[in-house]
Amino acid sequence: MKLVSWNVNGIRACVKKGFLDYFKEIDADLFCVQETKLQEGQIELELEGYDQYWNYAVKKGYSGTAIFTKTKPLSVNYGIGVEEFDAEGRLITLEFQDFYMVTSYTPNAQRDLARLDYRLRWEELFRGYLQGLDAQKPVILCGDLNVAHQEVDLRNPKNNRGNSGFTDEERGKMTDLLRAGFVDSFRYMYPDQEGAYTWWSYMAKVRERNIGWRIDYFIVSERWKDKIKDARIDSVVIWAVIIVLSFWK
Repeated sequence: MKLVSWNVNGIRACVKKGFLDYFKEIDADLFCVQETKLQEGQIELELEGYDQYWNYAVKKGYSGTAIFTKTKPLSVNYGIGVEEFDAEGRLITLEFQDFYMVTSYTPNAQRDLARLDYRLRWEELFRGYLQGLDAQKPVILCGDLNVAHQEVDLRNPKNNRGNSGFTDEERGKMTDLLRAGFVDSFRYMYPDQEGAYTWWSYMAKVRERNIGWRIDYFIVSERWKDKIKDARIDSVVIWAVIIVLSFWK
């Protein structure tokens, strides 16, 4: 089974740059996107063989998630049941016979940490939500989780300590999630690999010099970790903010 997660940073713009070509070429069983930045009716994608599920933010041009799947799910759920978060279209859950597929666009704490408290409330509720699913059947979570968990997950950890995405609080919440029975699939496969990033700032030469952060993940219920065949970051689309791929037996 092949799964893909991609923060498209605006799917309408992404489609103009070749999104559909990549989509067809990769031929994923499940293809998840975050930060779609549109409202219902603003785009129509012809994805033959796939069912489409979209969660739109109330605010125009903001946030949003989608999942495209070859297999029709048993059930679909949008959000976590808390309006202040669900209004931003950050979460979709598809239930299949053997597992839950969850895609998330986690709130950013913002440069001045103005949204850190909001983010931490989300983390607590989200972890409880995932644990509730995991009690029923294994969970696969993917998406832009907006945190570099370990120092190896960003180029300049010392200079970024305390910045949005690398605060002790945000990193601690990721640790709490993993300790609750989940595995970071990339670090499970490549525990010491350096230079593996999924986001780069827009400053000049930053991408070329690979001064980046790994903030996008496939997180898997621990009891399914032995099913992981590979988890990799695919950078073949050089203009993309992020492409993450995970392959399964």
